[in-house]
Amino acid sequence: MIAQNIQILLVEDDDIDAEAVVRGFRKAEVQSPVHRATNGVQALEMLRQADGTFQGTPYIVLLDLKLPQMNGIEFLEAIRKDADLCKSVVFVLTTSNAEKDKLAAYSHSVAGYITKANAGVEFRDLIEMLGNYSQINEFPVFV
Repeated sequence: MIAQNIQILLVEDDDIDAEAVVRGFRKAEVQSPVHRATNGVQALEMLRQADGTFQGTPYIVLLDLKLPQMNGIEFLEAIRKDADLCKSVVFVLTTSNAEKDKLAAYSHSVAGYITKANAGVEFRDLIEMLGNYSQINEFPVFV
């Protein structure tokens, strides 16, 4: 079970994939809030918003790479250069199994690279992995 104080930002432009992830969280009875952005620009705006949605609480970003406007690698470059966001915990969740994409993602310090095909039926394996991760991992304080 994902720790309740963990917020999740799903950066996914495909409505069907996004709904499948959210449905998987619901079926697993995950209580953590799931926020969705459809591209990297919107995700950055959400992380930087003044209302503090993501400030002060741990959060995990689930990031697709193939996004309009600002793709996943560009998003990673932006947050790693931002003093307030550089500590963000990001897992790539994508259809791409290309070695160049894996290398690019890991060069930006992602916590993991998961292909949607390997995420398990209805993303069950992904949710279980995130639950274990959130239970044993020590998150930095986000201020």
